[in-house]
Amino acid sequence: MEVDSVFYTDCSGKVTSNPLLDQLPSYQSLLYRRKSSAAGTKRRNSSRMRLGSSGSGKWASSTISRQEEKMAQRPIRELAKTMAEKRRDKTQRLEEACDLSSWRQWRQSTHMYLRKLKVESQELLLSLQLWRGDIHLIEGMFGTGILSYFFFLRFLVMLNLIIFLLMFGFVMLPIIIVPYVSGNTTYNLNNGSPCSVYPSSARRGLVIFHEYITDLLSGGGFLEQTYLFYGYYKVDKIQFAHITYNLPLAYLLTTLAYLLLSLIWIVKRSATGFKRNLVQDEDRFQSFCNKIFAGWDFCITNENAARLKRNSLLYELRTDLEEERIKQKIADRTRKERCRIYLIRLILNLFVVGVLAGCFYSIYKATIFSQDAQMNNVKENFVLDLIIEYLPSIVITLANFITPLLFSIIINYEDYSPAFEIRFTLMRCVFMRLTSIVILLFSLWSQITKCEVDPCVCGYNHLLYSCWETRIGQEMYKLTIFDSIIIAAVTIFVEFPRKLLVKYCECGLTKWWGQQEFAIPQNVLEIVYGQTICWIGTFYCPLLPAICTIKYFVIFYIKKVSLINNCRPATRPFRASSSNFFFLGVLLIGLALACLPVAVSVAQMNSSQACGPFVNYTKSWEVLPTTVSQLPSGVQTLLIALSSEAFAVSFFVFTCLAMFYVIALAGAHKKVINQLREQLVMEGRDKHFLIQKLCQAQSLSANKSSVSKSHSSRMSPSYHTSFSSNFNEGLFLAHPHPSSSTHV
Repeated sequence: MEVDSVFYTDCSGKVTSNPLLDQLPSYQSLLYRRKSSAAGTKRRNSSRMRLGSSGSGKWASSTISRQEEKMAQRPIRELAKTMAEKRRDKTQRLEEACDLSSWRQWRQSTHMYLRKLKVESQELLLSLQLWRGDIHLIEGMFGTGILSYFFFLRFLVMLNLIIFLLMFGFVMLPIIIVPYVSGNTTYNLNNGSPCSVYPSSARRGLVIFHEYITDLLSGGGFLEQTYLFYGYYKVDKIQFAHITYNLPLAYLLTTLAYLLLSLIWIVKRSATGFKRNLVQDEDRFQSFCNKIFAGWDFCITNENAARLKRNSLLYELRTDLEEERIKQKIADRTRKERCRIYLIRLILNLFVVGVLAGCFYSIYKATIFSQDAQMNNVKENFVLDLIIEYLPSIVITLANFITPLLFSIIINYEDYSPAFEIRFTLMRCVFMRLTSIVILLFSLWSQITKCEVDPCVCGYNHLLYSCWETRIGQEMYKLTIFDSIIIAAVTIFVEFPRKLLVKYCECGLTKWWGQQEFAIPQNVLEIVYGQTICWIGTFYCPLLPAICTIKYFVIFYIKKVSLINNCRPATRPFRASSSNFFFLGVLLIGLALACLPVAVSVAQMNSSQACGPFVNYTKSWEVLPTTVSQLPSGVQTLLIALSSEAFAVSFFVFTCLAMFYVIALAGAHKKVINQLREQLVMEGRDKHFLIQKLCQAQSLSANKSSVSKSHSSRMSPSYHTSFSSNFNEGLFLAHPHPSSSTHV
């Protein structure tokens, strides 16, 4: 049998055999794989692998040369070298620069200047980041897991600010500047039909001060006929000096633009987290190694936070061990036990469905009752009127508060793994929070489309809802205001008193109760719920993004103060890499859910004939074909071709091909990742094997030195001497190297 060697070359570069290194597990695995395929091809491939891994082949030398060139292009201060070496490199670079031509010197100096300018501009942008100092403080005290929540909050502030700028620049600003640029405005006026009557809700005569508070919290009264709501924008076209501005078209396209912008931005931010989750190792052994050797967060500077991080790592290890125990338990279950567990899960899930159905029915009835009471205009007292106004919001908030507690109790009896328990409970809570908004809108639409005479004359109940878009905007406005009040009230009236009780009361109940945990998933669900309301309500309440920007800006400081003074990190930690992807994934679900009611309002429901920019259209979507019909024939032909079935089929086929290519590429990358994982495992086994041999050599050397002290005193204490004194060189080197050290 031909001897195939690894990891050793002689002075001429010829591959020779090394009996010791040929015993490595990686090489034995390579020989086993080679036996099952063609000998010649596999021999060449294995030789390339060995030459590449040892760094002695042409590929390795070319790779090293490319790395050296790349290192030579980097600034000297970024090199991991001592000061003496950096000074020597700087002198060498200056000498090399003197030998260059004037053109090369100019190019090099320009390149260095542009790179320096880029670095300085990046540092300037970093210094201008919102909450930079506060975020560093939170990172130092609590680590990157909790920090990811505040990064997410900052992202939503910037997103809502940009959405507000879009709505302000393309919808509000043209109306504001018309009187100052001598523009002519065409309004959608009352044409005398019963559908175009829009009674004013402004209060007349002497107004009591608490009625202003009611209007401010409900969006009615003096706020209804302002820039805040859809009904105020009655402009059809604005004639400037050289252009006619079509406000209905701008209103619709801006709505589509902010939804598309949100989608692109969320997908772009979630791509990094998705890549990490895709490459994340599923091997439990490597998971243990990552937690033990790379699980510490070196951004932590606070002693209490360090202790909490240590406990969280212990919790993660216990959770992993518990998952392994549960997997083994699942594998050992009998058929009778499996039937019993499935029956328990079925009963509990039916109970969960019943709880959700009860919550949704309560939201539906509360919305119907609130709308009927508001339409009757029966005013009893300030507090009761306010409760009736906010009844749907109150019921939704109570449902969102009670159901997570029930879900966390129910999940304990379903016998899932700890990691799956967290994800499943969170998905139930996400479903509850986001679906409650859909039930609210469904309840409103059922009232809007319900008429005494069927079918409705105007396509909607114009007697009760003369401007139904403004009414939906008011409900979204109330949900946003009430959500902000609840978040602030919980911090002031629940978390702070609880901290005082735990700190100053020595009774056993308060010690068992403990401080409020800063649960990252629940806090994220709160702001995702609020952001979903913002996406839905922006079409009906164009200033809602500005309100949400202020809301999240204030929430940042409320949560920061609560985290530092009132709360402690959760015992079930979230890593920053997985947290960001989870946050954006839930936010993407909220965006998809927000697109549904907006699409129904634009494409299916009849637009109000008494208010808003779409008075001249039966449905809001009709503004697009009407505008296209007024374009030149060439542009019309192009747009018709783009919207034709032929183009749609072609685009679908092209998309499928691109998707298949991406899937194939992802499969190839996955195979490479698996090969790299196997290589890492083999490297670990190789190191373990070599360490065993080294320990054997050292133990034999120690035994021999104790027997022959005079001989050991004459020998050099180097590693090679103690190694070679007990083993024959022929055992390790097929062709002994002339030097006195082993060539590995």
